[in-house]
Amino acid sequence: MHCASLGEFEQGRPLLEKIKSEDKNCFILLTFFSPSGYEVQKKYKGADLVTYLPMDGKKNAEKFLDIVRPSLAIFVKYESWFHYLKTLRDREIPTLLIAAIFKAEQNYFGIFGGFLRQMLNYYNHIFVQDSPSLELLTHYQIKSEASISGDTRFDRVHEIASAPFEHSAIDSFCKHSQVIVAGSSWKEDEEMLSEYMKDHPEIKSIIAPHEIDTKSIARLQSLFPNGVLLTEVNEQIDSTANVLIINTMGMLSRLYRWSTVSYIGGGFNKSGIHNILEAAVYGKITVFGPSYHRSGEAEALVGLGGAFTYGDYAALRVILDNLFRNPEERHKGESTALHFVDRNLGATHIILDYIRKLPGFNNH
Repeated sequence: MHCASLGEFEQGRPLLEKIKSEDKNCFILLTFFSPSGYEVQKKYKGADLVTYLPMDGKKNAEKFLDIVRPSLAIFVKYESWFHYLKTLRDREIPTLLIAAIFKAEQNYFGIFGGFLRQMLNYYNHIFVQDSPSLELLTHYQIKSEASISGDTRFDRVHEIASAPFEHSAIDSFCKHSQVIVAGSSWKEDEEMLSEYMKDHPEIKSIIAPHEIDTKSIARLQSLFPNGVLLTEVNEQIDSTANVLIINTMGMLSRLYRWSTVSYIGGGFNKSGIHNILEAAVYGKITVFGPSYHRSGEAEALVGLGGAFTYGDYAALRVILDNLFRNPEERHKGESTALHFVDRNLGATHIILDYIRKLPGFNNH
């Protein structure tokens, strides 16, 4: 399985682990392109070997595949490794693209996209997330088999949310208060939340910032003078503290269970908001800034009433006040978010069923 970075790994992980659970003797090689993926997951126990994929080139591809001799190759989301894909096809090694999503504005479908589209033809099967993606492949006459499986990220966040997780210090901090959990927050997000916390000292907030370097944490402590760092608390947290700053990695996807309202960071960046599903899977209403249109699930939830977006502090205050003061309306949005996730589960099983039918896999 090849993943460009950490996000793609999280999409591919449920499938990889299902394959391993069905055949504990199979050898799984996990490769990355980005250090941000490799450095975090280089000790991942679900694979027998984790490494970088050597740079694309005819000799590299041939040598790498001579050594590995895979019986199946899986690429996650969208990958353009011409020599690897062509060599896999020439050697008749089943090659899948999973969790793919295509939009008309992508380079694949531009004036000069012919070369990229040619690579899509090298896959045996492309599993796409939605019907617009499948329609694009059909319109551009991509020869590879393709079908809609959905997004494996739904399966991944469901696994995380279903796993037991306890933290006595966070329990002590939240108690019976209404809580905002802000995930992957950036400077603009944090400044908006700081204003709201000044106006609403009765609300508690857990801030899990995108950056946890010393300078970023010091800035947060200045913005939230009543805040405490997670690493500086034990079982109990000072009762005067109304902000808990998470200055460690790896907890965010489990923190949203404590939220009354979840705030998703990144809405003031061109790259857009972070993973909204990590909160929605708990049946939490989400709030975020205006840059969210690269997230299909965010657009869907805004339309359904399970998420809210804002452009300035006045709008944020109206949204949060309404959600905190109107539990019936909040519960309606929570139910919407939960049902949205539930309806989209199952992509992993769809892809796994296809793999089971491949030559050499039909005995599993």
